[in-house]
Amino acid sequence: MSGFDDREKSFEKKFAHDEELQFKISARRNKYLGQWASQVLGYDQEQEKEYIQSVIKADFEEAGDDDVFRKIKVDLKSHNISEGEIRKKMNELNEKAKSEFK
Repeated sequence: MSGFDDREKSFEKKFAHDEELQFKISARRNKYLGQWASQVLGYDQEQEKEYIQSVIKADFEEAGDDDVFRKIKVDLKSHNISEGEIRKKMNELNEKAKSEFK
């Protein structure tokens, strides 16, 4: 039984590690996304910092990325940035964030 218990604990540790890593990647991606969107919006440095925090906080509204997507979509609505462009940028920045944690 001890071998089974050890395996179970090992899987639990791996799951916890993977979840923590995914959280860090998402937070980093959201930071980059906030930087990108704030540049599109023409924000100065102080406004950019505040905006990045608002993007990061938006990710806590619900599970998944839709809450962040909706925020960015609404904020960039008057700048003619399509949903496809936003999704593409999110994917691109997610890959960038992933590469920084490898």
